[in-house]
Amino acid sequence: MATDDDDENARAARALKGSPFLSPEQAAHYLGVSTRTLQEHRSGGTGPRFRRHCRHIRYHIDDLDAWSLGEADNG
Repeated sequence: MATDDDDENARAARALKGSPFLSPEQAAHYLGVSTRTLQEHRSGGTGPRFRRHCRHIRYHIDDLDAWSLGEADNG
């Protein structure tokens, strides 16, 4: 039977195989938060670093990991 850790590891592996840049929806899923929560962090300047590629917002997976670790340290 698969555990939550297995699912998280598989999700990370899939993200790393493709482009390292994730859409807000993919980034929220990767972090385990809602897209709205991620948007609120972005608007408030408290979220992970993001980039604009033309009109699209993208998150680099390394920035998501760094932000997540920082959040864990602050929690």
